Amino acid sequence: MSTSKAYEAGGTQQELTRQKNMKKSQEISKGKRKEDSSTTSQRKQRDSEIMQQKQKAANDKKSMQTREK
Repeated sequence: MSTSKAYEAGGTQQELTRQKNMKKSQEISKGKRKEDSSTTSQRKQRDSEIMQQKQKAANDKKSMQTREK
């Protein structure tokens, strides 16, 4: 009988987590949880610039290592 109690406890936690995630996804879809006020295109542009900077830094590091050899 102890296994059924453990199952119920786990099931309850699973249900609470499901409800929490559902609420979070509803808030996101309603637009309440926007992390910033950027539009999608602005966010893509910003992310693109960040990735370009990272790629440049990686290329610079790689070229410095090649020169040292």
